[in-house]
This record gives sequence, C-alpha cells and structure tokens, in this order.
Amino acid sequence: MPSSPDLRYPVGTFASKPTLTPAVQEECIRQIAQAPARLREAVEGLSEKQLETPYREGGWTVRQVVHHLPDSHMNAFIRLRLALTEDVPTIKPYDQDGWSALIDSRTAPIEVSLTLLESLHKRWVMLMESMKPEEFSKKFKHPESGLVDLNWLLQMYGWHGRHHVGHITELRKRMKW
Repeated sequence: MPSSPDLRYPVGTFASKPTLTPAVQEECIRQIAQAPARLREAVEGLSEKQLETPYREGGWTVRQVVHHLPDSHMNAFIRLRLALTEDVPTIKPYDQDGWSALIDSRTAPIEVSLTLLESLHKRWVMLMESMKPEEFSKKFKHPESGLVDLNWLLQMYGWHGRHHVGHITELRKRMKW
C-alpha cells in the first residue's frame, strides 16, 4: 500500500544548492515575483468557513497561511537589505507560530495580506533584479541557521511561496472546493 503524502510539504522539502548560475537566480526571482498572484488565485472564492479550515490536522488555517506569507517575506526582504548594506549582519529570528496566533493573523480579512504581499514583492523583486549575480554571495548570520548567503535566501523564498500556496491548493483538491 503506498504511503500517504506528507501534507506538510506539498511541493517537497526545501533543499538549496551552494552556488547558483545567473539563470537559476533569475528562476528563483521569477518564482518570488509570481507568489502573490498564485496565492490570490489559490484563495479565490473561498468562504469565511473555508478560510477557517486548517490545511492539515494541527496546521494553520488557510487565513493564517495567507497572513504568514507577508510576515515571513517582510523578514526576508529586510534580511536581504541588511546583507546588502552591512558586513555579515546578525539578523533577528521571529516566532512564526506565535505570530500566527496573534489576533490579526487569526481574524483579519485576507485581502489585507494579499495586497501587502503584492506591494512587498514589487519592491523585493525590483531590488533583486537590480543585483549583480555576485551580490547574491553576500552573507548574514541567522542565530538558528548559521551563516547563510543571499543565494540561500533566494532559493528559500522561491520555495516558500510555492510551499504555502501548495498547502492551500492541495487542501482545495482534498476538500473538492
């Protein structure tokens, strides 16, 4: 009997390459650029009740997933800017589960975060498209992950948007929404 899919990782687990070609960097930037539209499409037409449905048992609700994306991506945008303007800055991690439990993440209309993500990604993509390929080797120190470069961040957030959109689209398939 085949094993059931791991609902935590609808697009697979994150894996990064230590170096990237300019073409792969461009592909990651394209994935980041597309994330807001893909998220908007994934939640289109969902009812309030559907937005309150966890994407898996013990997981966040669809609403929390939508609000999580700009929370996480704002942190990534700031980390990119810090790495570009400081010499190996140490960044501050945040408690994503704590943030998702806050009242705004649990109750705010999703349009607030859909619009925020769209605006954020316009700035983020503009900045990344202006970068020289070698600038992606700039580093920052993450207290939990250690020393990482902007190639890692680029890959992580290319994956991250697809990962969470996958949570919603796979839930919709399972629920036949």
